[in-house]
Amino acid sequence: MTTATDTRIAAAIDAPPRRWVDFERRLVCILGLPFDAIDLAQAVQRIRDAAFGGSRCFVSTPNLNFAIATRTDAAFRGSVLRSDLSLVDGMPLVWIARLLGLPVRERVSGADVFEALQAHAGPPLTVYLLGGPPGAAARACEGINQRGGGVHCVGHDTAGFGSIESMSGDEQIARINRSGAQFVVVALGAAKGQAWIEHNAARLSAPVLSHLGAVVNFAAGTVARAPRWMQSLGLEWLWRIKEEPSLWRRYWNDGVALAGLLLSYVLPDALEARRSRGPDARAPQLESTRTPRGHVLRLGGDWRGADGIAALRAALARCAADAVPVTVDLAGVSGIGDSATALLLVAHGWFDAHGGWALTGANAAVTTTLRRKLAAVTLLGDRR
Repeated sequence: MTTATDTRIAAAIDAPPRRWVDFERRLVCILGLPFDAIDLAQAVQRIRDAAFGGSRCFVSTPNLNFAIATRTDAAFRGSVLRSDLSLVDGMPLVWIARLLGLPVRERVSGADVFEALQAHAGPPLTVYLLGGPPGAAARACEGINQRGGGVHCVGHDTAGFGSIESMSGDEQIARINRSGAQFVVVALGAAKGQAWIEHNAARLSAPVLSHLGAVVNFAAGTVARAPRWMQSLGLEWLWRIKEEPSLWRRYWNDGVALAGLLLSYVLPDALEARRSRGPDARAPQLESTRTPRGHVLRLGGDWRGADGIAALRAALARCAADAVPVTVDLAGVSGIGDSATALLLVAHGWFDAHGGWALTGANAAVTTTLRRKLAAVTLLGDRR
């Protein structure tokens, strides 16, 4: 006899998740990465909506270590740009956002999201755990199901320590798909986990995918989370060093790198953001042209406010319907702000993988602004 669960699993395997880019997200730019300006409850709801609605949601949870590491790893950084949901997982990033006047009010860590999903009163979200230390995924799966609530573990696997390709065999992917999981949690190390997701996303039937490395250890009980008061004060790193002493070097290196970024890029950008646009600032302008070589978006005027962002979102969405190159010409732009920069970051990630992307024409002043906002990582795929 076919049960409702059997039917759901078969449907999940037969119908791959829908994939598109959402340019309507409310985004901010911190240290050259785009983040969704949402709180924990909104993040949980978005994940559940995607899981039960069957739409792809690749969730990234960048913390300070992510932001530092992606500066020298283009593929790692690209995976964040191409994410469907990017969460501020780190108090240093929250503090930077406040310094810049960005609408980020709280840290939304991957561990907090998973705990909130477990506490949700709605139908349980089915999850598959991949990776972690030997035996950790099995213990985590057992602990999750003993606890009950809003998450139910339907499978687990220790991926091992090989290459991305060796962890992506047909039988491996088939096991995950046969489980009927709506959410695949990967724990392979941040850069490798993000790469594994991007490598296999088109073959996975689970709508929601995310690298949440510490979650497997927390759920397995092999590592304890810091007390809430330490988390709220941004001192969780001290607790993590106590639990995993080998992490001290990573935190030291990240702290040194952060100090340099604050002095070179964040503080100058914060000072610049406090200057008024001036009464003579021209309203933002946008002209969209379809050429034989692709789409060309010509921007003009001052883009330091919210004006024009809706039109830019709509233009990028129209371009996304075609798998052709997109060029954004900034020759007429006199100023650019955080909202436009964050939107162009996401567009860069999407179009770079779907036809091609180029940014051209920025004058010296706009180029300097972009370098500050992006912490000199890149000029969004500029072409001169």
